[in-house]
Amino acid sequence: MHGVRKPLLYVAMAGIVVALLVAGARYTQRVGESLGPPAGAIQLVSNPLPLPDFSATTLDGKRITKQDLHGKVAIVNFWATWCGPCRKEIPDFIALQEKYEDKLVIVGFSVDETGEEGVREFAAKYAMNYPVAMVTADLRQAFGRVYALPTSLVVDRDGMVVQKHVGLMDSTIYEQEIRAVAGMPVNARIERVTDTGQVSLKNAAQATEIPGIDLSPLSPAQKRQVLERLNSEKCTCGCDYTLAECRINDAACDVSLPKAKKVVEEIRGKIN
Repeated sequence: MHGVRKPLLYVAMAGIVVALLVAGARYTQRVGESLGPPAGAIQLVSNPLPLPDFSATTLDGKRITKQDLHGKVAIVNFWATWCGPCRKEIPDFIALQEKYEDKLVIVGFSVDETGEEGVREFAAKYAMNYPVAMVTADLRQAFGRVYALPTSLVVDRDGMVVQKHVGLMDSTIYEQEIRAVAGMPVNARIERVTDTGQVSLKNAAQATEIPGIDLSPLSPAQKRQVLERLNSEKCTCGCDYTLAECRINDAACDVSLPKAKKVVEEIRGKIN
């Protein structure tokens, strides 16, 4: 009898193992389908700063604030109806908002200067399913000057800005970032990087390189002095940033560049 029971037991156990393997394969397949194609690597900053406090009125008359985003992943997108790359990514944002409705909130801030009515017609035409508001003076003061469109901030569930994208991005990148920040499986390698002002300008104080400025001839002590001055002296282009912040935020600025170079020359003692 014992000789008969053992084979039957082995058969039963084998059946259980096969069932588990099949279930696991199906689960993996479902996860893979939800993740989309591999995204390679995504970067999230290791030293994020809080999203600025803001209050805005959406096109449908509702008030939205930073507190309304808490607990969800957020994408704060600066855009315009006349911006080709902005128009191209809006269908992707619509699809992401629908897919991750319970985990994501996208907010679109329009910089259009032709009036709210045109933006409202555009939003209706494209069936934009997330809050849209016009950029106001208060929003400009809160977020600073936006130099290129589209510009998007990726915000974690605690209200910290973990990434910034300037220009049109592959929607796969956004989806992987959303999933990573929401604690979901991702089909990409997650890299934690130190922000030196590219995401949050206040982190410019941690920068060791400044766009357009050659610091290589300086001694360590001189370089430290230059960086301290660039992070304390204001640019006069109207941006209200420090020289370091302006260079990082707008490398094309022709006001901060000569001022920053002059600081380097002064520290090196080469002023004639």
